[in-house]
Amino acid sequence: MTFTTEPLRWGGALALTGSYLALCAGIWRAQWRKRAVANAPADWLVVYASQTGNAHYLAERSAELLATGGLSARAACISTLDLDLLRGATQVLFIAATYGEGDAPDTAAPFAGRLMAAGADLAHLHYAVLALGDASYANYCGFGRALDAWLAQQGATRLFERIDVDRGDTRALAAWQHHVGRLAGTADAPDWEAPAYGAWRIGERLLLNPGSAGAPLYRLALLPASGSLPAWEAGDLAQVSPPSDPAHPREYSIASIPSEGRLELLVRLQRREDGTPGAASGWLCEGAAGDDAIQLRIRAHQRFRLGENARRPLVAIGNGSGLAGLRALLKARINAGVDDNWLLFGERNAAHDFLLRDELRGWHDAGWLKRLDLAFSRDGAQRRYVQDLLRANARHVADWVERGAAIYVCGSLQGMAGGVHEALVEILGEETLDALTADARYRRDVY
Repeated sequence: MTFTTEPLRWGGALALTGSYLALCAGIWRAQWRKRAVANAPADWLVVYASQTGNAHYLAERSAELLATGGLSARAACISTLDLDLLRGATQVLFIAATYGEGDAPDTAAPFAGRLMAAGADLAHLHYAVLALGDASYANYCGFGRALDAWLAQQGATRLFERIDVDRGDTRALAAWQHHVGRLAGTADAPDWEAPAYGAWRIGERLLLNPGSAGAPLYRLALLPASGSLPAWEAGDLAQVSPPSDPAHPREYSIASIPSEGRLELLVRLQRREDGTPGAASGWLCEGAAGDDAIQLRIRAHQRFRLGENARRPLVAIGNGSGLAGLRALLKARINAGVDDNWLLFGERNAAHDFLLRDELRGWHDAGWLKRLDLAFSRDGAQRRYVQDLLRANARHVADWVERGAAIYVCGSLQGMAGGVHEALVEILGEETLDALTADARYRRDVY
C-alpha cells in the first residue's frame, strides 16, 4: 500500500505550522515538568540510563536504600540531566545500561552526544557507576565505561570502582548493594533478587513461515503448569531459562494480552556457527514437548508499555519477530476501542513471511488499523525495507506526529532500527525526535 506525497496548499501548510508549534509547546511543558522534578533538592541523586527498565528499577531500589539511612535521595532519568544540574550536585550514583554494540540507551543519547562531547569542571562531584551489559557483545558495558571515564576526566571523584554487571549477575548486584548500603550507613536492606521462575507448558506451537528463505519463526502459546494466568501489560517481556543454560535467561516480547487467556511469543529458531540450535530458541521451537516444563517469568518493560500513550494515535514500526511486541500493543488498544493505529511492517517475501496475515488484514478491513503498510525486501528487483516505507510516506508521518501520535519500534537492532531512526530524523528533525523521546512518545524495543 503506497501513497504519493504532493505539495501542501497554503491553508494546509499554515494548519500544519500551527499544529507543529502546539506540539513543540506541549513537549516543552512536559520536559519542563520533568526537569522541575529532577531539580528538586536532595542529598543524593541516582541517575539511570535505561532501555528496558532494569536500570530504572535498580535506581529506585538504590534511592530507597539510601533513604533507609536517613538520607534524602531520588532517582532521575538521565534525559533530565544537564550541566547545570551536574554542577549543582555533589553526590551522584549512575546506573547505566548499554544498548546494542556499546551504544547509549535512547534516553541517554542527547547526554552522550552533546554533554559528554563538552568539557565541564566536576571537581566537586563524588560519584559511582553501575554498568549493565552483556559480555557476549564486543563492547561490553560500553556506555557505562565511557560515562565512568568521562566523569573522571572532568575531575569528579569515584566513591568506589565501577561495577560491571553481565546479564543481571547477582554477585555484581550484591556488591553494588553492599557499597550503597555502606554509603547509607545501614546493612538492613532487602535483597534485590528477581522473582522466581514459574513452570509453564506449551499449549500450541505453529510455524508461521513455512518455505521461508529465513530461519523458521514459530508462534507459541504458553500456559501456567498450575494456577491462574499472571498479570502483565502489553509491551512486557518474558524471560525464559533454558535447561541447557539456566544461568542466563533469554528475553522475548510478549505477543498477547492476559484477556486472551494465554501468553504468546514469536520465536525465531537461532542456530550457532556449528549448526546446533540456540539454547532457548531451540528448546522452545524444537526441544520442549507439551508436557515439559518451560521455566519462565514475566518482566515489566515500563519504557515499552502504552502508559500515557494509550489513547494517542499510534505509529507502530517493526520487522520480523518484532511484530510480537507491536501485536500486543495493537491488541490492547483494539480491546480498549482505540482505532487510531498505523502499522508499518517489513519481512522477506509476502508469499512466506507475511506474519499474522489474516489477523492484520482483518484488523485493517474492520477499521482498527487505519493504515497497514508493508515492505517485503526480497520481492521485486529493488530491495525495499520498512524505513523506505517511512520515507515514501513522510508527509503522513509528520501529520500523525503533529496531531499527537506516539511512535513505537520493535525488531532487529542491526539494519532496521538504525534505518528507521535515520528516516525519522530526516522526516521530523533530530530535535523533534529527541523531544519525543524525552516525552516518552518515541519508544523502542530492539535487539
